[in-house]
Amino acid sequence: MKYIPATAAERERMLAAAGVRSMEDLFRDIPEEARLTRPLDLPPALADPDLLAHVRELADRNTDCDRLACFLGAGAYDHFVPSTVAHLALRPEFLTAYTPYQAEIMQGELQAIYEYQSMMCELTGMDVANASMYDGASATGEAACMAVDLTKRSEVLISTAVHPEYRQVLRTYTGHLPITVRELPARGLTSVEAARAAITDATAALIVQSPNFFGAIEQGEALAQAAHDKGALFVVAIAEPISLGILRPPGEYGADIVIGEGQSLGNALNFGGPYLGVIATREQYVRRMPGRLVGRTVDTAGRPGYVLTLQTREQHIRRAKATSNICTNESLNALIAAVYLATLGRHGVAHVAESCARKAHYARERITGLRGYELAFDAPTFNEFTVRCPMPPAEINRRLLTHGILGGLELGRFYPEYDDCWLLCVTEQRSRKEIDRLVDHLEALR
Repeated sequence: MKYIPATAAERERMLAAAGVRSMEDLFRDIPEEARLTRPLDLPPALADPDLLAHVRELADRNTDCDRLACFLGAGAYDHFVPSTVAHLALRPEFLTAYTPYQAEIMQGELQAIYEYQSMMCELTGMDVANASMYDGASATGEAACMAVDLTKRSEVLISTAVHPEYRQVLRTYTGHLPITVRELPARGLTSVEAARAAITDATAALIVQSPNFFGAIEQGEALAQAAHDKGALFVVAIAEPISLGILRPPGEYGADIVIGEGQSLGNALNFGGPYLGVIATREQYVRRMPGRLVGRTVDTAGRPGYVLTLQTREQHIRRAKATSNICTNESLNALIAAVYLATLGRHGVAHVAESCARKAHYARERITGLRGYELAFDAPTFNEFTVRCPMPPAEINRRLLTHGILGGLELGRFYPEYDDCWLLCVTEQRSRKEIDRLVDHLEALR
């Protein structure tokens, strides 16, 4: 379409309609010193082929996990995604679907959500799961509010071994609510004895993460008992749901609410989002669960159909009765997770989990065999582990990057007391050759 500039008369009519005399009057609220009084410093326009070449050159300044050997996890994980996931989940009829406001005519989307919910229940060992949480961090805030509502208590106790950004979002959620958040200090693992001492009659929930942010597998059953003995709910965060391919699901060791991040279930890293929040609970708590819950029924002819059984958002019911103000729709990410899980199947998920664990343990043994490197915590791990380093982790990462290796997380970013610690992750994507190459470079850094 050809651009035709407005005539002087047309500009005058538009200015008059806006109630101003000149273009400068439109900007009079902007201080003079903040205005740009010269032309923009831009190069001449490029022809389309030249512009595309320029954009490609700019894009090549970035890098990604397809070009690097990635040993960074900390809540977002580089897993292999079978091609069937994109072929099915990104079909136009799914890709363009949004919130099922006229729910019952959107049978395809409702069935997709129902299948996702069913798989989440099987994976976590819980009775019901929903859809449409933003991410693992916001699911943590929702679980805390849910626990306070259920118990009529005012305090939430959260382990410092829970992802620091989850804890930060929890404080944002509760900052203007009559909820007190207390942190339970953890050194690699959450102490059961410390939890027993910290839980009071005002505690609504104990929140832990397993595997936790340091990569350690928590003593779930003992922590659940500690919470239940004081009448508190036990909330378990799962940042890496692939671990449930070989670890006991939280529902089997006493969790009342399970929250987590579903990114690793077929969703790409996506430069940090959008991701997929997971929340599941026991049947007796279903009416206090936020988000949507899809159910399966039959019509008058006996044919299967799907309905929004519960939709406790403020858009659907009176605001005072709503359990949450979560108003987005993560159904596409949930569908991706469902297709991924269906593609792998029960044995495939277990195989991926076992591969992650075996490779991570191989890397852990090789790295801690190097002089100056040692495990920071004596605890069982899945695919992440923390090591103390003989030099600043930031410097290690800087040097590794020049060799095409994306190193682990510098724990000092979140825990100043662990500024010499490095959190490493190994998924099934990493080959033995890549692990050995990492070890060789670490050895050469001395």
